[in-house]
Amino acid sequence: MQIILLSGGSGKRLWPLSNEVRSKQFIKFFKKDANTYESMVQRMYASIKKAMPDATITVATSKTQVSSLKNQLSDSINVCLEPDRRDTFPAICLAALFLKDECKVDENEAVVVIPVDPYVEQDYFETVKKIAENVDKCTSNITLMGIKPTYPSEKYGYIVPDGKGGVKEFKEKPDVEGAKKLLDLGAYWNGGVFGFKLKYMAEKAKEMLGVSDYNDLFERYSNVSKISIDYALVEKEKSIELVEYAGEWMDVGTWKTLTHVMSEKTLGKVLMDDTCEDSYVINETDLPIIAMGLKNVIVAAGPDGVLVADRDQSSYMKPLVEKVEEPIKYADKSWGSYTVLDSTAKSMTIKVVLRAGNQMKYHMHEHRDEVWTVLSGIGEVTLDGVKRKINVGDTVSIKRNVKHTVEAVTDLVMTEVQVGEDISAGDKKVYKL
Repeated sequence: MQIILLSGGSGKRLWPLSNEVRSKQFIKFFKKDANTYESMVQRMYASIKKAMPDATITVATSKTQVSSLKNQLSDSINVCLEPDRRDTFPAICLAALFLKDECKVDENEAVVVIPVDPYVEQDYFETVKKIAENVDKCTSNITLMGIKPTYPSEKYGYIVPDGKGGVKEFKEKPDVEGAKKLLDLGAYWNGGVFGFKLKYMAEKAKEMLGVSDYNDLFERYSNVSKISIDYALVEKEKSIELVEYAGEWMDVGTWKTLTHVMSEKTLGKVLMDDTCEDSYVINETDLPIIAMGLKNVIVAAGPDGVLVADRDQSSYMKPLVEKVEEPIKYADKSWGSYTVLDSTAKSMTIKVVLRAGNQMKYHMHEHRDEVWTVLSGIGEVTLDGVKRKINVGDTVSIKRNVKHTVEAVTDLVMTEVQVGEDISAGDKKVYKL
């Protein structure tokens, strides 16, 4: 069985901890054991592997998220890279052609598409197995997961069954009264999980997008219309089956819904007194936060900003976040992460964290100088092909046009001061070491 794990998102709904390159699925909210936390993507990936150890997982994602995926999962994960964000139909078509043309997967193999961000328990994946079994039996072109609703929600789309194991119609997000009527009809929430034969989706990609193969779609991807797979294909398909899932499921897309699944009310350096009620404080900065007398409030602090909001009102923050024009100050990289500490027109100071055994690309800058200072750990720096060890307290001066990289022997933390006329990300040339 092939699993396509959809990992998208623009990083606005969980601001300030999420941003354009660090979407919500990469933030470590969920307690794994006494001392460690895991992200949505780590939780989902591990759960799939536990339930279906023989399944092959391919993550469909944008180029801005590849570093975060490899950082949190593995350098060896199977990634189908989207050149641009074009919504779920183009993304799934690209992934299907990637499996067929690049990975040489048999056209008759079952494929199940799963979003990366729902909060679910392990029985969810037993339903995923049932979907794959339906696909193997070739009883329909598409098999959908219908999630049994627990309340009349206006946030989700609905699937109305036909009473014969199929689908009568789809309804987009209704108001609460409309949702109540849909529940009376036995409708299900549409959780965006569905299965098909690889051949089916590969043929639909060619037919509906007018492409010949994976490379053709990849080259033309940025010109493809943005459209969801529900609108483009599923709602028009006549041969559909429905498999019910009645277990725990939550679309963790807002601060309010996230707080429902958090095991603790505080994360990071937070002191909260007993007068706080139904309030949560998440702190990714090194500064302490003291919370007193808060009622139904969410506080989130990170390098990109601070949010203080009523939990209910936090669901409507997107228009305000879109007005924030500050540059991104935190990002995961394949080798670790960086945080911008200070910046001016001609200088920038960042904190660099490299995981043991990882290294930056061998590169140089034409318009800026850099100074590295080791705060903790041991590394090996290379300047124009010459290597040397660095330890705590060492300083490395890198002039413009000097090729350089650093490898972390142990976990390595440094400050990097950039000074020059151009300190943009575009001033970088990569070389083979």
